[in-house]
Amino acid sequence: MVSTNYAPEHAGIGPYATQIAEHWASRGHETHVLAGMPHYPSWSLDPAYAGVWRRTEERNGVVVHRRRHTVPPRQTALRRATFEASVLAHGLLAPPAMARPHAVLAQMPSLAGGIIGARLAARWRVPYVPVVQDLMGAAAAQSGIRGGDRAAALAARAESHALRGARLVGVIHETFVDKVAALGVDPGRIRLVPNWSHVSGPSASRAATRERLGWGEDETVVLHSGNMGLKQGLEVLVEAARRDPKTRIVLLGDGNQRAHLAELGAGIANLHFMEPVGDDEFPDVLAAADVLAVTQRASVLDMSVPSKLTSYFAAGRPVVASVAAEGGTALEVLRSGAGVLVPPEDPDALLAQVRRLGDDPGAAAELGAQGPRHVEAHLTRAAGLARIDALIDEALGGPGT
Repeated sequence: MVSTNYAPEHAGIGPYATQIAEHWASRGHETHVLAGMPHYPSWSLDPAYAGVWRRTEERNGVVVHRRRHTVPPRQTALRRATFEASVLAHGLLAPPAMARPHAVLAQMPSLAGGIIGARLAARWRVPYVPVVQDLMGAAAAQSGIRGGDRAAALAARAESHALRGARLVGVIHETFVDKVAALGVDPGRIRLVPNWSHVSGPSASRAATRERLGWGEDETVVLHSGNMGLKQGLEVLVEAARRDPKTRIVLLGDGNQRAHLAELGAGIANLHFMEPVGDDEFPDVLAAADVLAVTQRASVLDMSVPSKLTSYFAAGRPVVASVAAEGGTALEVLRSGAGVLVPPEDPDALLAQVRRLGDDPGAAAELGAQGPRHVEAHLTRAAGLARIDALIDEALGGPGT
């Protein structure tokens, strides 16, 4: 596997890459991962890897080959290009020392990861199978990053190069199929491999967790978890906190926009920033909230489904999605029956739904209960990993190869 993101990263693509690789290892396969240095979602290098240029380590039966790259604390088109170039250069100059594998899987949207995976597979003459978690070209065009249009055009060319020669291409949502086909991939080689809920359900009581966190029994808590980046448009939650002092808004996690959001929300007593928590505590914190929020900027029509959403469903709390109605996130929220949509960047619309759910606990509970049902029916880890196994088996020529 080639995946810039890998454990100990606990958000985004990292958990999925890790669970796939560890699943292969548990089945007795010799499994290697070419990865970057842990840096997401804070976009700062994990202190445990300070000064490390290259490292090979074993994690739960998986051999992980790490290569140094730049870590831009703030996103611009140039800095992102430098990041991708450093991943690409170091990955190609120092590929993993290992025997010829049976296949190479690459996690995208990393452009560098996609190109490295394609090059390694060609060199070893084995099937190459990228899994599209997102498309950087489309994301760059909508990001608001300076130079985004030019970056989008270059990214689309690189994505086309990385995808056209693949034996099969996995996509995590059906909204990606046309986008990937437009990059020159035969639709007959595209397979749907949805992500799964990579966290367990809550184990502690809501009341105990709320008391530990200092959340009042009678206050309404709206929580956003995960990356605090440009695409998320979290200013809508800062403004919602400003407009309704009775609602506690909690931003859990990290990202390159956290400092900006903290500055924007200075003096708002009901706006709280919470450091990332461990995997064992994370489900309980989600379940302790009254409403779980997912947000995107109005200019973003995101085909991907953020990893936070599968975790939200498992937590059993209602979701309020402040996103474009045509994107992958909106479609998945509606499909689950576990949440409601509001227009992006509209704090009043968001607050109206939050208040409605707060005033009707029965309706909120029923809405939230749809999440675990959706997970059990469609998003279990076993089902997700089985789809990845089937993808690799087909690429190799048949089941059980």
